[in-house]
Amino acid sequence: MPETRFSVDTERGPDEQPDKTPHNRWHPDIPATVSVKPGDTFRLEMLDWTGGQIHNDENPNDIRDVELEQVHYLSGPVEVEGAEPGDLLKVELLDLGPLQEMEWGFNGIFSQQNGGGFLTDHFPDAAKTIWDVDGTVVSSRHVPDVRYEGKIHPGLIGTAPSHELLEEWNTRERELIEKHEEDPESIQNHPTGEEDPPVANPPTETAALMGEMDSDEAEEAAREGARTVPGRENGGNCDIKELSLGTTIYFPVYVEGAKLSMGDMHASQGDGEISFCGGIEMAGYADLRVDVVKDGMEKHGVDHPIFQPGHRGPDFSDWVTFEGYSVTEDGEQRYMDAHVAYRRAALEAIDYLAKFGYSREQAYMLLSTVPVEGRISGIVDVPNVCATLSIPNEAFEFDITPDSLGESENRSKSVVTDDPL
Repeated sequence: MPETRFSVDTERGPDEQPDKTPHNRWHPDIPATVSVKPGDTFRLEMLDWTGGQIHNDENPNDIRDVELEQVHYLSGPVEVEGAEPGDLLKVELLDLGPLQEMEWGFNGIFSQQNGGGFLTDHFPDAAKTIWDVDGTVVSSRHVPDVRYEGKIHPGLIGTAPSHELLEEWNTRERELIEKHEEDPESIQNHPTGEEDPPVANPPTETAALMGEMDSDEAEEAAREGARTVPGRENGGNCDIKELSLGTTIYFPVYVEGAKLSMGDMHASQGDGEISFCGGIEMAGYADLRVDVVKDGMEKHGVDHPIFQPGHRGPDFSDWVTFEGYSVTEDGEQRYMDAHVAYRRAALEAIDYLAKFGYSREQAYMLLSTVPVEGRISGIVDVPNVCATLSIPNEAFEFDITPDSLGESENRSKSVVTDDPL
């Protein structure tokens, strides 16, 4: 087993870790906590993305009340000797898994009051499912008759931005926020109303954890440190399920040493992570090997991450696929709107799974946890994008093909939802 270079204790808070302090902002001045050489193999342990806010119980109020200013908690930064701006950092994901002391994970639907998710107008209330993680196989007491090999991966992995890139991020996201404040209707695909989620998350000192920075420097850096919520040019929170076992990723290097960080481990996830608290979130470990491609950004024309997926399963072969088009649920025709098209495919799949006895909340969370395949299948035929969402039949302990419609049982009674104050 590779040497563990960053360890965590899931019984302690993120700011009380006995080894090294994680961080939850992107900033070039956050000091490296680990130093490695090109060719080294090592292990990083990671807290779950909320830092232990969610519990293995039957109460969904922790999903409803999660403090999003805290997230995501990242292990690192890892300094790679010899890496310089303009290089590419090659990262191989050799092994991924849950921590032995926490072989379970969670999925949730965020309530509308806490930002909601992809389908928040259809699912405004909090819900939670707990999943047992047995190596790469997952199952849940809250979703009966489902057991499958998950697509384990880090939801968040990336290199540190330079000061110039950080300022670019903050400027363009601040401009988007100002545009929304001036004219909410001008923001495409964003819902309008009193409890709408933000269009972007600006820097905030609230709950910022800046790793091993001293307190004075940390307070100043937190004022400009980028939130880890979206993916950007450095990688970050892209939630790509294909970044799984055996995958090789090439990251642009923007600072000396690259400063690689990672977290937000998922035991499994469907394309889109549509419930927002969307994969099977867990504390976990990653075994990595790193190398440096000198001047790789210019040589290969790369200024965003690229990757070669691994060949490890699951190897599903029997799918049920749903189509969606650029027409809203109210019948409004949109022009080439992939967001609406994928919504419609997801809603079709949810209604379909409900025919087998699942609640719509369970079905929504299944689309976030089972390794469903989401695709833009057609994007040239005006006015409709065609999006598809495919569900693997093998994830279920019964047949979900259309031939079995009508053979339903009541599977909805286990879901944890709507627990009032």
